[in-house]
Amino acid sequence: MVRILAVADEVAPRVDDVGVRSMRPDLVLAAGDLPWDYLEFLASCLDVPVVFVPGNHDPEIEARSLWGGPSLEGARPHGATNADGRVVEAAGLRIGGLGGSVRYNRGPHQYTQREYGRRARRLSRRARRAGGIDVLLSHAPPRGLGDEDDGPHVGVQAMHDLISDLAPRWHVHGHIHPHGFPRADRQVGATTITNVVPFRLLEV
Repeated sequence: MVRILAVADEVAPRVDDVGVRSMRPDLVLAAGDLPWDYLEFLASCLDVPVVFVPGNHDPEIEARSLWGGPSLEGARPHGATNADGRVVEAAGLRIGGLGGSVRYNRGPHQYTQREYGRRARRLSRRARRAGGIDVLLSHAPPRGLGDEDDGPHVGVQAMHDLISDLAPRWHVHGHIHPHGFPRADRQVGATTITNVVPFRLLEV
């Protein structure tokens, strides 16, 4: 079993220097919209892999200098692996990532449903070449499964195809704030879809 600390959207008071060590995770999954320095804190505090996808409020991943070239400090967050559009192996698991949200303004990491369809097909091909995935990590949920009716929080239709094609054990997402009322997990075939805002401990 792999013990996963999954985090998203809100900096949880319990996930501090002492609290996070007592959780003893084997892996950290971050589902977006968290400060880069928070992810860097987790990476430095825990001697485990940190894998993330960006949320719709996150800045561009590749930092740029004032002169247009790569920043001297490199891409942030330091110590974490960006899984957006990729398949990443960590702690014995294969994680497929799809960051961002459905487009509602001109911010980074936002895509139309059609663009998500193309991105999902590319990820599915990469996942099949890798031998499948254990966890689908996204910022937004599937459309109609734990999303909201307002434009910024509409779910991604293409997630249904990914879940159907790849049948991951877990689909971990953020983006939808529970506001004190935890969201129930949803089950689609063999896949458990879980909202991890602000954090969840999972065993896979």
